[in-house]
Order: sequence, then structure tokens, then C-alpha cells
Amino acid sequence: MNHHRNLRETIAILGVALLFAWPALLNGYPIVFSDTHAFLVQSGQPRMVWDKPFTYGPFLLALHGHTTLWLPLAAQVLILSHLLWLLAASLRQDTPLRHLLLGAALAIGSATPWFASFLMPDIFAPITVLGLYLLAAPGPLGDWQRRWLMILTTAAIAFHLAHLVIAAACLLVIAVLHRRALLRAATPLAAALAILLLTNIIGYGRVAISPYGAVFALARVTADSHTAPVLARACPAAGWHLCAWRDRLPTDHETFMWSGDGPVWSTPGGAIAFAPEAATILAAVLRDDPIGVARSAAVNTWDQLRHVALGDTLGPDWLVGSITGSLNEYFPPEERARFRAAKQVNGQLTALAAPLNPIHALFLLLGAGGTILLFRRNPALVAIILVGVLANAFATGALSGVHDRYQARIAWLVLLPPLLAALRWVPELPPRQGISGRAARNRSTASR
Repeated sequence: MNHHRNLRETIAILGVALLFAWPALLNGYPIVFSDTHAFLVQSGQPRMVWDKPFTYGPFLLALHGHTTLWLPLAAQVLILSHLLWLLAASLRQDTPLRHLLLGAALAIGSATPWFASFLMPDIFAPITVLGLYLLAAPGPLGDWQRRWLMILTTAAIAFHLAHLVIAAACLLVIAVLHRRALLRAATPLAAALAILLLTNIIGYGRVAISPYGAVFALARVTADSHTAPVLARACPAAGWHLCAWRDRLPTDHETFMWSGDGPVWSTPGGAIAFAPEAATILAAVLRDDPIGVARSAAVNTWDQLRHVALGDTLGPDWLVGSITGSLNEYFPPEERARFRAAKQVNGQLTALAAPLNPIHALFLLLGAGGTILLFRRNPALVAIILVGVLANAFATGALSGVHDRYQARIAWLVLLPPLLAALRWVPELPPRQGISGRAARNRSTASR
């Protein structure tokens, strides 16, 4: 009986993983972004990339082994499907039918499969939230499952700097609602911080979590008009490179950050050379106008919360010039042929995804309302999801920039509490009787 039950559970987990891969199957290739190239270079050379932790790149390398990017995609969808199974198990709802129904609902009515099929660290933002909840929540999970959750959540947090903010916010919820589990839940964050410190010490010779993160923050406060007063007061005496820009500061953070003739990349040495000056100016901005900066951060966080559409990373922009280089360097020719044939590369994927946005938006509104209404049933799960979603909006919108992709990757978590509540009403299918079961039943009937 246990063998048959385990087989059904495995089939259900694999089935949901396949459902989560449907956008990649539609595309004909894993969905990628120009930054995917940076992660491939990270581990392929290996090489430090100034704006990315040295973590997700090695994860990709460990899985693709210079063969095909379908392998890390398979790992991502399997990880997410299994994590949702453990979530249901913690609530004693882990039946194959319920898992398949949950996976189907998320695959049809949310952005979940689009980010599970996306070779960027994005899917690990919601994995951070769910992993921390499961580590803290009392439930029937076994020791090996908790050890796996510890490893997975550590990796998820370390894969992107924004996940540090998400994890810290989730730990505040755990400190209030599951204080006894706080030490266990905090271990992945501590381990992720140690990994980031170690990689930056080895790669840059600097004891820092984010050696050059001040560049992003300065771009954000500059776009919010907080930098100009500091430059007007301090320049030209300060001797900053940015003083030359005081009368023509970019009003868009993307232009500030990435334009080839903008403030960052016109600095000799680029972002790395500009980072110390950025940190100095940023500190001056925060001293001069902390209330104004906080107000702008709140506005940007709210703006990010409302941006949840698919599309801003589904186009072919910059892919051929970036991903092609990595495929030429690290993969066999047939992988390049698969990439060139993908709908994304040929500019077709965005249009295929666009009709889903109104459906996703409707479900998100209903899911958010349902999640709030279910607070009394499971306050820990509801609180950690809502706080995680809000923390993600702050970490991206307030500290970097507002993009649809940033919030769409995690907003679907609000669908989980109402979906799990609804699935409680779905009965477990009875196990199929084998030959021995039928024979025993026949013997019982004959004896009567």
C-alpha cells in the first residue's frame, strides 16, 4: 500500500512540475533574459559580475553541465511543485488529486508557471517565503524534509539581494507568531549572508554583502529628485564625478544606471569605480532629507504593488547579443539551434502572454481578498505571504526600480490560502484495489 501511495504522490508532483513548464514548452525553449547571460558567464569562466551575487550562476552550471538549459528549468519546476506538496503536507492536505488541482489552478490562473519557466532567480522569491513558513510552522514534516527546506531556503535567499529583505520581513512575522521556531527559521538567512560575505571576500577582496549596491540606491533617489539639492550645495567643491551632471541629472533610474553615456558608465572604470562616490552621495541624501526619501520609498512601494503583468521580459530585446554568446561559448551547436527557434527570440511570446494578464489580475484581486478573510484560519501563513509580498515591493520598487516582472513573480502567493481552503472539500480518491484486494473481497463474500 505504501508503495502505491508513494508512486501516486510522485506522479502528482511530476505532473504539476510539467504543468508549470507549459510556457517554456509553448516557447520551445526555457524563457531567458539578457541577465541570464551574466549568470552563465559567472559560472562558465568563472567570473564575478558586479551587480549579481555569485550564487545563481553556479546553480545553473551544476544543473546544465554545459549540455542544455532545459535541465535547470526542469529542476526549478520540480522544486516548486515539491515545495507546494510540502506546504499541503504541513496542513495535512497532501493528496495527489488536491496537488494536481492546485497546480492546475496556478498554471491556468496565475503567473506561477511563467516564472518557474524563467531562468532567472525570480521564482526563488516566493520560494523564500514558503520555505521560511514551513521551517517555522508546526506540522507533520519529517527531519529529512526540514533539512531539505533548510538547504533550499538558504539557496533561495542567497540567489538575489532582494530576497534578503524578504527573508528579514518574514522573520519578523515568525518572531511574533512562532517565536519558538525563530532560531531555526533564521538559520537560512544567516547562512545566506555568510555565503554572500565569503564569495565577495574571495571574488572582490571586500567584506561586504553587496559591495556596489549603493549605485542602485543612488539611481533610485536621483530619479525621485533627492540628489539634485545635495549636488547644488556640495559641488564643485566635493570633486565628485556626478558634479558634472548636476544640471542634467537623468530623471529615470534606468537611464542613470544603464545608459552608456550616463553618469555611471561615463565614469572611468564604470559602476565599480563609481560605487564609493555613490555611497558617499547617498549618505548625504539620507542625512539631508530622510523624510522625503521615506515618502518616495512608500510611493514607489505602492506603485510596485500594482505592477503585476507579464511581458516586460518576454521579448527578444538584447537576447541575441547576450545569450547567443554564452551558448556559443559553453553549449553544443544543437542548443543554439533550439534557442534560435524559440518564439521569444522571434518576437512572438509577448503577444501570446498578453491575453492572460486580465485573467491573472482578476484572480489576484479575488485571491488577495480571500487571503485576508482567511487570516483567522491560518494567521501565520496569511501574514507571512502578505508581508513577503509587501517586502518584495519595497526591496524592488523602493530600492531599485518599478517593473512588472518584479511583483508578478511573487504576487501569486495570495492565491494559495483560498485555493488550499477550497481544496479541503475535495475528497481523497480511494486507492485502487489490486488482484490481492479483489481476491480477499471475493473470499469474504464466499464465506458469508
